[in-house]
Amino acid sequence: MAKVTREVVEKAGVNVDQLVESLVRNAAAELTTYYYYTILRANLIGLEGEGIKEIAEVARIEDRNHFEALVPRIYELGGALPRDMKEFHDISGCPPAYLPEDTTDVNKILKVLVEAERCAVRQYTNVCNLTAGKDHRTYDLALSILNEEIEHESWFSEFLGEGPSGHFMRRGESSPFVSKFLK
Repeated sequence: MAKVTREVVEKAGVNVDQLVESLVRNAAAELTTYYYYTILRANLIGLEGEGIKEIAEVARIEDRNHFEALVPRIYELGGALPRDMKEFHDISGCPPAYLPEDTTDVNKILKVLVEAERCAVRQYTNVCNLTAGKDHRTYDLALSILNEEIEHESWFSEFLGEGPSGHFMRRGESSPFVSKFLK
């Protein structure tokens, strides 16, 4: 643990235990979403599904990156990940992104994907609100993840016909906002 880091964040008025709990729950959501997106992506087949598969893969990889970026901050603030993976899964800040019963319905898969992203947007907005002007490192991390989660939501919502978002599929480097935390 970075002792001074925790002390400075507490002195700034952040309830560090609440923040760490939120970060651990978000890390659980990111890792479980990575797992569930693996299954969802594998079921995006056929003419409709193949066009979405690459975007689901980008979101999947970036969710793994979000998990990797969150873990050091959790430990810096004196937190830890649960020892038991089942417990970790069950404390996720977002519900599981289960494959729908009808695995051939691309729209149902898209709805699962977009709802997972919407939950993530809410979670990181909460962390940003909690840390704004008080914990600059956690705020920067949460804002970086939030930017990517908003793009993910936009991509999936466009496929559902909810209107244009102005966002385009990224080419090249994944996690353009979060990559600075992965070095």
